[in-house]
Amino acid sequence: MKHVPQSGDPDGTGLPNVPAAAAAATAEAPSAPAGDGNEPRTSVRDVRLLWSANAADALGTHVSAVAFPLLLLEFGYSPAVVGLLAGVGMLVALVCGPVVAVAADRGLRKPVMIVSAAVAAAAMTVVAASVGDQRPSLGLLLTALLVERVATACFEAAARGTIALTSAPRDRVRTVSGLEAGDRAALVVGPALGGVLYQMSRALPFAADAASYAVTAVCVRFMRSDLRAVDPATRRPPPAEEVVTAKPVARDGSALRALHAFARETSTGFTLVRSAPLLRLVLAWTTTVNGALSALYFTAVFTLQGNGGSVAMGLVLAVAGGTGLVGSFVAPAVVRRLGGARTLVGVTWLMVAPSAGLAFVGGPWAYGICFGTFCLILAPATVVVQAAAITHTPTHLQARAGAVLATSALGAGAVAPLLAGSLVSRSGPAASAVACAAALVALALFTTARAGRLKTGG
Repeated sequence: MKHVPQSGDPDGTGLPNVPAAAAAATAEAPSAPAGDGNEPRTSVRDVRLLWSANAADALGTHVSAVAFPLLLLEFGYSPAVVGLLAGVGMLVALVCGPVVAVAADRGLRKPVMIVSAAVAAAAMTVVAASVGDQRPSLGLLLTALLVERVATACFEAAARGTIALTSAPRDRVRTVSGLEAGDRAALVVGPALGGVLYQMSRALPFAADAASYAVTAVCVRFMRSDLRAVDPATRRPPPAEEVVTAKPVARDGSALRALHAFARETSTGFTLVRSAPLLRLVLAWTTTVNGALSALYFTAVFTLQGNGGSVAMGLVLAVAGGTGLVGSFVAPAVVRRLGGARTLVGVTWLMVAPSAGLAFVGGPWAYGICFGTFCLILAPATVVVQAAAITHTPTHLQARAGAVLATSALGAGAVAPLLAGSLVSRSGPAASAVACAAALVALALFTTARAGRLKTGG
């Protein structure tokens, strides 16, 4: 389920991803932000519950992410089947997110989050119970995975906007940094814990993931903040009869008119992102960096498969997670000192060096250093782009705008490995690294030209 304000690892690499959904206000609003004027007070209790839910959820996700491929391979299924299941899960997330976002923005955010976490916990419990001393059918595993993926996609879509409704703008930098730190810590601990639990019992990693979903549901249940978005016209949550239909345009019973109205509601997020210059910057930045990071990771996989294999990639992931954790802790201080615009521009230029450096290295330690440097400097900029997204999105459109950003990042994470594999096959790993560095240079130029209106809000 990964990361309350964003989907944390959409490309499935295990590396820290740039969250595409809106999170919190590090990059401050201009003098007249695009919000709806409904600025909440920070609920310290709810922020801590949010951190706890995110950390538990991320840890469970990384634990089961290691165990699931091992389980399928142990049962004799081919790597192609494993890849197919991962691809189906990603496709489900792409389809479900924008649809559920409408219901979340129209007042059902908290119920959807609780029910989704509970359903995901039940799905993982079924997997844990079925793999103990027997071999379940592929149909059962596929059904459980799809149910868990649907529940996860619904949770993530509904969760977008939670920070905007629980934290005041001045406190969102710290809130987002806490979420990022939880993600990075889970990345360091989760894979190793998943491997250990799997060695003890095939069922334990999935039981742990089920428990993490249960913790997430409980934490959300006890949050006291009103997680319903406010209608800017009335300054009140939308009426109950408008929650699902959004607009009463289908009173004549016309299913076609109802579908058209719902499609219009779903596309509102795209319209907002397209019309807001700073949201277009966030879209370009998260999509490009997500794609580059995914491509670089798979370039490392292709390069290291004959030079250390899984042990080497474990080293790369551990170093990346550790440095990302450090970066998350120092991100608030960096942003406070430099401001949102200079942080974003500076980090974007700095990421070019470790990306290009991968063209000239080949060993696992060298790859670990390059990836570690990348993730270390990435954290403050991640907070900035998340902040820009939430600050310039009205609360009643948070989930829908976040779905647009997440879909773009997911698409980049899915396509990038294919491009990386093609470049590595034709011209070697250096070509993929150089291509990623070139894309980051183009992004840095674009960011330098467009980031001038970002400010620090706290």
